[in-house]
Formats: sequence, C-alpha cells, structure tokens
Amino acid sequence: MLRRIFLPSILIVLGYGFWISPDFKEISAGVAIFLFGMISLEEGFKAFSGGTLEKILQKSTDKLYKSIGFGMLATTVMQSSSLVSVLTISFLGAGLIGLAQGIGIVFGANIGTTTGAWLVAGLGLKVKISAYAMPMLVFGVILIFQKAKSLKGIGYILAGLGFLFLGIHYMKDGFEAFKSTIDLASFGGTGLKYLFIFTGIGIFATVVMQSSHATLVLIITALSVGQISYENALALAIGANVGTTITAIIGSMSSNIVGKRLAGAHLIFNGTTGLIAIIFMSQIMYSVDFVSNGMGIASDNYTLKLAVFHTIFNIIGVAVMVPFIGKLVVFLERTLKDKHPEDTTSFDTVQYLNDSVLELPATAMAAIVRETKHLYTNAFEIITHGLNLKRTNIISDMPLEEVVTDSYSKSSINIDDFYKHRIKGIYGEIIDFSTKAQSQMAPEDIEELYKIKLANRDIVEAVKDTQHLQKNLIKYANNSNEHIREQYNSIKIGLAELLRNIDLISKMTEEDEIILLLSKAKVHMQRY
Repeated sequence: MLRRIFLPSILIVLGYGFWISPDFKEISAGVAIFLFGMISLEEGFKAFSGGTLEKILQKSTDKLYKSIGFGMLATTVMQSSSLVSVLTISFLGAGLIGLAQGIGIVFGANIGTTTGAWLVAGLGLKVKISAYAMPMLVFGVILIFQKAKSLKGIGYILAGLGFLFLGIHYMKDGFEAFKSTIDLASFGGTGLKYLFIFTGIGIFATVVMQSSHATLVLIITALSVGQISYENALALAIGANVGTTITAIIGSMSSNIVGKRLAGAHLIFNGTTGLIAIIFMSQIMYSVDFVSNGMGIASDNYTLKLAVFHTIFNIIGVAVMVPFIGKLVVFLERTLKDKHPEDTTSFDTVQYLNDSVLELPATAMAAIVRETKHLYTNAFEIITHGLNLKRTNIISDMPLEEVVTDSYSKSSINIDDFYKHRIKGIYGEIIDFSTKAQSQMAPEDIEELYKIKLANRDIVEAVKDTQHLQKNLIKYANNSNEHIREQYNSIKIGLAELLRNIDLISKMTEEDEIILLLSKAKVHMQRY
C-alpha cells in the first residue's frame, strides 16, 4: 500500500516543483544526473569482478582490521557505501564470507564514504569540474560500445564519473540561482528540536534517492551557497548516514538469513552512530573546530568542516562498536533465527540461491557451487541408506567388510519419496538459477557453469540408479543361496569403497591427490 502511494506522491511533488521554479528543476536534474552516474559506476566495477573474487575476499577479510580496510578501500573507489553494503550481502548470501567479516566491511564502508565528502568539499566546489565531465562522457560512451568486457567496464566508469561531475555542477548552479528566489536558511534554526527535524529530513532524502553520497553532495552544495546553516547541515549529514541503511535492508529482502542479519547489523551500527552524534553534538563540534584548526581549515569554511565532522563521527561510531562485534553477531543470530540451520543434511529447499547473489557473476557462481554441494550431501545420504549402508560407517575408517556386515537389515528410506522432496526440487532450482545467472557471465564462466550443471545431472542420475539397484539388493542380499548372497555382498563392498573414495575426494583440495584417488577407484571398480 505504501509503495503504491509513495511513488505517485514523489512524482506529484517533483512536478509541482518544476512548475513553480526553474531553479528547482536544475537542482533536481543535477541529482538525477548524479544518481545515474553512480549507476554507471556500479556497472563499470561489476565488469571487473571475476573468478578471483573469492580468493581476494578470503585474503582481505580473514582479520577484522582487514575487513574494515577492505570496506574503506572499496567504498573509496566505488564512492557508494550502499553499493558496498549490497555487494557484501551478496557475498554473504553466496557463503564467501562470514557475518563478522561482513560487519567489518560495513564498518569500513562507513569510514570510506567520508572520502566523497572530502572530494566534493575540497575539489568539486573549487574547480570547474563540468569542464572535465564532457571529455569523460565522450570517451566513456565510445568505450561502452566496444565488445571487450574490460573496455566496457572502463567506459562505464568514465561515463559514471562524468555524470557525477556534471550532476554536482548542476546542483551547485541550481542552489546559487535558487537563493535569489527563496532563502532556505531562513527555515532553519538551532537547538535539539531542529537537530531532530533536519536529521529526519536527511533520512527521508536518502531513502528517496537511495544514496547517502547523493544526499551529502546535495547538503554540501546547498551549504556552499549559504542555503542551509552549518548546524543544520551537520544534522542532515547524520540523517544521511542513518538513511543509507534502508538500501541495505531493501537489498537483504531477496537474500537468505545471513544477508538479513547483516542488514540488521548495518541498521544497529548506523542508528547507534547517529544517536551518539546527536547526544554528543557539542563535543563533536568542538573536536571539529580543533581538528580543522590543526589542518589549517578556515573557521568559516563550513563545507570542509562538514567533511571533518562526517569523518570524526563515523570513526567514533566504528571505535565504539568494534569491541562489541562478537556480541552483535550472537544477538543477531538469536534474534533472526534460521528456519533451516546449516548443520542439518535433510534440507528440502535450496540454501544459497537467492536474487541477492546475482549482483555479481562471481557470487552467483559461488552460490551455485555451494548449492551443488548441498545437493551432493542430500544425494550421498539417500544413496548410502538406499544401499542399506550407514553413512557414518562409510565416512569412517571401519573396514569395508564390517561396513557391509553392520548394514541395515531393511532399507530405512523410500528413495522415490526422498528423491521428490530432497533432490528433484533442489536440482530444478539449480538449473533455473543457472539460466538466470549465465546472462551476465563471460564465455569462460558459462563453460564452467555447463560443467557444474552436468555434475548436478550426474548426481541426480546416481540417485535414480540407486532406486533401481535397491530392489535387487533387498531381494538378494539375504537370499538363502549362499553364492548369490556373497556376490551381492561383494558388490556392496565395492560400492561402499566407491562411496568412501567419493567422500574423501570431496574433502581434498590438491588436484594431484584427487586424480590419483580417482584412478585407483576406477581400477578397483573394473573388477565388479
């Protein structure tokens, strides 16, 4: 209901603003161009994500300080903490990182987003950046039309930067012209009342634009021409910081439970940071004056002082929350409980396939691989029990003759029923998801995905074959004819060894070891 009302209301307000003020039209166009630039930047950086992403994440996030550093660097480069948050949810959904690592990245992203304020306040308002925007747009568009993925990526990045610069230019010019018509500063004020009012406005603006960076640029450009007061600008910046969590929450809606937990952590962190900034506003403002004086920033250079404020209160927020990451993880796991805990092997539904992992080809591929392992785990369980063998015995060091001797006297599962509930649905989801994922993959990734789909098909066929084999095993394993009984037990020993080797292979990481064990298994099975 709210969604139906929200969009038409925004469109009506914008239309009315365009009608009564040409200057408002220029400011709005600047915001729109800026946001389009961010979309182009996102496309550009996604073009450079490849199969090495998992290794980079493992090396860059194995320690908390590395996770924070990764978040800072990624946000500094991409100039979008919201994008980094959404991608982090994607990493989590694909199982590439853990929740604590994801929280560290979000903390770092909040510090990294301050670089945008510094760039706009220190460079964007003092240099005629529109002159740089035009060549970037021209070169960017030319490269976008090239076939090479890397050139397309560079093209989107250049075009994105061009649109960002152009958007800032239009916003600045719009506010300068708007001042002659309406003085927005006259609607401001000081005190706790206005602090909360402008914080709320900052939250609302960020929710509408889905970008705290765009809100900050709007605040800085308005502040630079005196359209808002310094104190009110600080409150707006706090609101922008809190409002950016909405993007993460929206991004987590299509994710699994770990993605939702990260969005919860993001909300708690930014909400706590904003509350600290409001409570200790006077002390932080004193710190801003002290730091600004030490950096040689003039006392009336409010745009740079806003950048200092934005940096200080984000660093304070991280410093306060870092010691509690462990407790935060426990709290989120208890509050947002998984309906399908990962330590079970009887899942009837997919665990890792969700729309959030489609953000990047690498996360989509990782999710498909993990879901294939999930299918394999279910299939292994069904096959062992279908052969009247105990899975715990198969994966142990128990002699194979004892594994067969200690087998179930009667099959404990109905393979047909378990195939329908634990295999068929998951396999279908993997194939459907793979079709969606390959639309944005490179040819070499599509080839790799084809091999994974074949592996899934083989897993399903193995379960079906066991279904046919089960009937004969039940019939002849306990046959009164000793010779027939021995032959079938011999076959069961061979199958038990094969299953044990498959389990060992699934745990190996060295390719040479895997090839050697496969060769031995092949030679052994030729005897049956």
